[in-house]
Amino acid sequence: MKRLLTFSVKRPLVAAVSLLPLAASAQIANADFESWSASGPDSWTTIDSGITVSQSNSLTYSGNAAATIDVLTGAQSDTDFRQSIAVEAGKNYEFSVWVYHTEGNLAARLYVDGYQNYSDDTLTGQWQKLSYSYTASTSKTIEVGLRFYDQAGFDGAERVYIDNFSPAATGSGGDGCSQNSGTFSLTTDNYGSETSWQISNSGGQQIVSGSGYASNTTTDTAVCLADGDYTLTVSDSYGDGICCSYGSGQYALVVGGQTLASGGQFVAQDVTSFSVGSTGGSGSDLSGYYSSADGLTGYALKTELYNIIRGHNTQTYSDLWTFYQSYGDDKYYENDGSILDFYSENPTGNDPYNFTAGADQCGTYSGEGDCYNREHAFPRSWFGGAVAPMNTDVHHVFSTDGYVNGRRSSFPYGEVGSASYVSANGSKLGNAISGLGYSGTVFEPIDAFKGDVARAYFYMATRYEANIANWETISAYGDAVLNGTDSQVFESWFLAMLKQWHAQDPVSQAERDRNDAAYSFQGNRNPFVDHPELVSEIWGN
Repeated sequence: MKRLLTFSVKRPLVAAVSLLPLAASAQIANADFESWSASGPDSWTTIDSGITVSQSNSLTYSGNAAATIDVLTGAQSDTDFRQSIAVEAGKNYEFSVWVYHTEGNLAARLYVDGYQNYSDDTLTGQWQKLSYSYTASTSKTIEVGLRFYDQAGFDGAERVYIDNFSPAATGSGGDGCSQNSGTFSLTTDNYGSETSWQISNSGGQQIVSGSGYASNTTTDTAVCLADGDYTLTVSDSYGDGICCSYGSGQYALVVGGQTLASGGQFVAQDVTSFSVGSTGGSGSDLSGYYSSADGLTGYALKTELYNIIRGHNTQTYSDLWTFYQSYGDDKYYENDGSILDFYSENPTGNDPYNFTAGADQCGTYSGEGDCYNREHAFPRSWFGGAVAPMNTDVHHVFSTDGYVNGRRSSFPYGEVGSASYVSANGSKLGNAISGLGYSGTVFEPIDAFKGDVARAYFYMATRYEANIANWETISAYGDAVLNGTDSQVFESWFLAMLKQWHAQDPVSQAERDRNDAAYSFQGNRNPFVDHPELVSEIWGN
């Protein structure tokens, strides 16, 4: 399956590592050594036969990998480990790298357009930072890297680890990226070596990539992108994607807090086109169903989305059972046809129990696993009870274990500090964690479904813009979450948490499929599933 979508990032963003195709940024590609291929760390060149380079996953400064350098001779003749980058005349750059000496008989020397500072080889068994401040005299391409020198006691085979090169133009915030930064997160399936990915610019030039992954692991790779148009291609060499027949793989590209691409279910390739940079107006290229909202930002954008999705076809409460039987089965984890339940699903292993569509509807229950029912993620007591159309709006009413639904009751979602109850899949009820901004009882779903919950709430804030300001005082728990406006809608503590959940748990294929099904069922869509970046366009990063 291929998707061709377009997004934009409106604001200046932060952090990164990958090489830009423009001269002004001086970014080192694969600076954290997270990306490797058969020939070694991507984007790096070894030009002296006296060293070997291999991947370290056990000893790293940060992330999942570092470079292991084994120096096998004291007779080196040139810079050992390097790459070329572009610098701009008159700009200052702070280059640095973290070095870990094992025996102390070898020194590393930073190379930045010439030989610069040495590491302290007497500091063994710990990470030390080697840095150099560089001012470019002209706009040009320079070499950056390391050279290794034998010291007293060198025995012909010394080892040093290196990690996190970090060049940053002065004034860019010291984060190494003066353009648009973000992270590509990848969780592999049972055959990680089959997965690869790359981001290419509009000219077809590869900007950053990754391959050669271990199975069932999660890797985050920082990316730094100049303003422009790009294509993300995620590939599976066997042709069966990374979810869900042989593991639960997934990927997400997040730039500036906005999820620009995510998925896992595809065949040979998943292709997403996107744009980053200041474009004026809305950061999204909205067309078709959302075309009337194109160019809008903030609460004006939210209001136009309300105009687009309001007036859906109200269904009966019994119709929800039919929806679950038709569209609620688990095709994403066990793929066994059972009901997909937020409160019992175990994304990384066997479920504690399963529900059969139709046969296991509640009913009565005495404990977990007895039956499934209709969980209002936004409790109906908050809007006055069985009131149409909210009561049967499938965008926020999910099939869940009846007993766990009862334990959740009408408590707000939140993050639990001290749990009084934990469901079989790890969902929790208890006192809110310190610092949340709310001190009462909250219910916390597992991480895999927090984004789903957040996007259901952003939908409710938008679909019911004309009503939601009046719901604040209906319920004490609703009052703790709602702020009595039709713009921000939520109290600041709850909004901050929702945005965090939205960013940390990107849109899944299950959400996309459910959104399509909901559109067929009741005639409207959740904009924040179709365009996750709209959250920050309306409520900020």
